[in-house]
Amino acid sequence: EGFSLKFTESMLTNYSQPLSATEDGQCKNAIRMVADALKTLGFTDDNAAITPLYTDTFAYSLQMRRSSDSRNIKLFVQGSYANNTNVRTESDVDVAVIQEETFLPEYRKDSVYPQSGADYGFTPAPAAAKTFKDEVQEALKCKFGTDVERKNKSIKVHGNTYRKDADTVPCRRYRDYRQDYRRDASNFVGGVVIYPDNGGMIINYPEQHIANGRKKNNDTNHHYKKMVRIMKKMRYLMEDSYITAYSSVAKNVSSFMLESLLWNIEDSWYRTYCGTYRKVYAFSQLIATLQNRKNDFGGYKEANGIKELCPKPSDYTNLCNFIDQLASFYEYE
Repeated sequence: EGFSLKFTESMLTNYSQPLSATEDGQCKNAIRMVADALKTLGFTDDNAAITPLYTDTFAYSLQMRRSSDSRNIKLFVQGSYANNTNVRTESDVDVAVIQEETFLPEYRKDSVYPQSGADYGFTPAPAAAKTFKDEVQEALKCKFGTDVERKNKSIKVHGNTYRKDADTVPCRRYRDYRQDYRRDASNFVGGVVIYPDNGGMIINYPEQHIANGRKKNNDTNHHYKKMVRIMKKMRYLMEDSYITAYSSVAKNVSSFMLESLLWNIEDSWYRTYCGTYRKVYAFSQLIATLQNRKNDFGGYKEANGIKELCPKPSDYTNLCNFIDQLASFYEYE
């Protein structure tokens, strides 16, 4: 006779809770820590205050510049802390470090309105002696010594008793000009481009993700992020399960993917189910809704509203399998 874990209302309420004031402080500390290290490279923040990119988020941000060569960088907290959807208190704080003045532009290629850098007066940046990632790594090493570890996409600073682990992601500004028809250098869709050590490049849109998540949360009376936290907690519980069917499917989807999946569910759904019913019932309805809408997943976007949620067939399969196993794992009654 198999048994199923029964989730109580108090358990789900607990899972749905946002970050604490302590963690809010740790997000600020992470930015301060990286900023202080970058000062060894000659960057200054003019004693500016560390403020959130958007109100009521933990997406703390700071601009820094270097007068010697007019370089500008922007630091901000991204990921689950910035979006206040973090459920594992031990997870790292993600800090993006963006080169603003050296950027990667994308232009229209069509024959009617083609574009090039010349239209905007842009000049190619001279080849740098060191990559930006190497520079950031040196600065962090200078400050934190052996606590610094280089990863494929980031540079990790291992935490200690008074600071959390921080994942610093050096990247370059990405500017998409394809929708600009007036040759306006400031009229671009801004992303970030990461150059992993193992080659290639990844374009992400963390700022849009933070703005969209905040808007959706406000438009759903804060039910959206509560459901995201419960969903992410379920993923961790499944991943830690001794039942292979659960743990293997949970490892194939990311927390970001689940947060994005729920972003595609319309606001009225959250207001209806989460506003009217207890969380235990609302979450079971969310699973049922997702099972019914699997055919729509192919048209869904990431929470940034720009990239496809399932760019590869395997992404789609993994997501569907996860939802099916989640239904069995949750077994509402």
